[in-house]
Amino acid sequence: MRILDGLLRKLQDVCGDFTDKRLTSKNVVYSMADVGLSAFAMFFMQCESFLDFQRKLEQRERRSNLHTLFGVKAIPTDPHIRSMLDEVEPESLQPCFDDAVRVLDANGGFDAFKRLDSRVLVALDGTEYFCSKKIKCEQCLHRKRRDGTVDYYHSMLAATIVAPGQEHCLHLMPEFIENLDGNDKQDCERNAAKRWMKSDKAASIAHLRPVFLGDALFACQPIAETIAGIKGADFIFVVKPDYHKAVFDFVESSDVHRIDVAGPKGSAYTYQWVSRVPMREDDPVYVDWCEITITNVSGKITYRNSFVTSLSVDAANVVEIATCGRTRWKIENESFNVLKNHGYNLAHNFGHGKNHLAKVMAALNLLAFSFHYVCDMLEDLWKRARKKAGKRTSFFNTIFHTCDIFIFETWQELFDFILIRKPPASLRSLAGSP
Repeated sequence: MRILDGLLRKLQDVCGDFTDKRLTSKNVVYSMADVGLSAFAMFFMQCESFLDFQRKLEQRERRSNLHTLFGVKAIPTDPHIRSMLDEVEPESLQPCFDDAVRVLDANGGFDAFKRLDSRVLVALDGTEYFCSKKIKCEQCLHRKRRDGTVDYYHSMLAATIVAPGQEHCLHLMPEFIENLDGNDKQDCERNAAKRWMKSDKAASIAHLRPVFLGDALFACQPIAETIAGIKGADFIFVVKPDYHKAVFDFVESSDVHRIDVAGPKGSAYTYQWVSRVPMREDDPVYVDWCEITITNVSGKITYRNSFVTSLSVDAANVVEIATCGRTRWKIENESFNVLKNHGYNLAHNFGHGKNHLAKVMAALNLLAFSFHYVCDMLEDLWKRARKKAGKRTSFFNTIFHTCDIFIFETWQELFDFILIRKPPASLRSLAGSP
């Protein structure tokens, strides 16, 4: 489990450099590394009560799996964790997201994901991760309901590496959608996307030559111009007739290229494309347009979608471009759905705070998701244990309940116990075996 150990060491270093609001580090019981790693462990182990169980284990055995597996020297209380993390900028965690990308890239973890001449697809979309009618801060977004009540909520722009036919995905460092000082208008996904693309977050994956995917919200000239400023980057965005009139007016007046491909069960796939399409009437950026229409054996249209792209579309690549464009939905199914409904509890209120707590907790949650993906791809013991458990929930329940009872010196020792029931060193010592 050397890869996971390396990721956690990097996280420990990053957490150790977190902003510490305490005026002096003398006689401090809980370091910032202890604070950050303890919060992360809760998400990584998929259990909100993990810290409480490890505190009880520590009382009984004078140490815990937080110490042996995560490197936590002393377990802070939940209120102390929330208080200390409220002062931490979530962007402090970006080196850990970058490290996950680096490790995957160095070990062939992206090989199955590369499309369009060995490029990666990065789906962009916004999602909400906190909502309350009472708790709020200056960064909160808000919306007024029909009954007159007001929701105060937090949202973020997620950037996720996806691929057709792959059930896994990898989260990159998100951009938080929040009301910023000096801005009269409420923040939005488009503004967050432009900030993300102009930051180190986009620069850190430039070597992967990303192709950005997104729904019709992102298919606008300012986003297209921003992506044009990223060396080696392109985009494939959904377009709709109601929202992109200039695009569809031009397509309707143009000679449209077309190919038909036979699909499964007697279905037919029709691909159409037009080159050099203006995104708007005045001073436009020019893009290529393509469309996929799926018709079943009885002639009924079962799917239709259109895209604009900065790539040059032709008969040789239109099928792959349309397939990649459709893959943007994976950020909903393989990412947001899992994060909110299958163990990560992204929408749960882990703490709001007055400054950054809610954002830091969300970022740590996404980081745990990314570390899990790295293990799914690269750690053999992890993959074998996942396969043995069958269901994902069963896998994490096994890890949690095992760590609730026994102390393991290493991750390998933990997975040796799960896979072959090899007793941990702590049990062998008690039994007097070598």
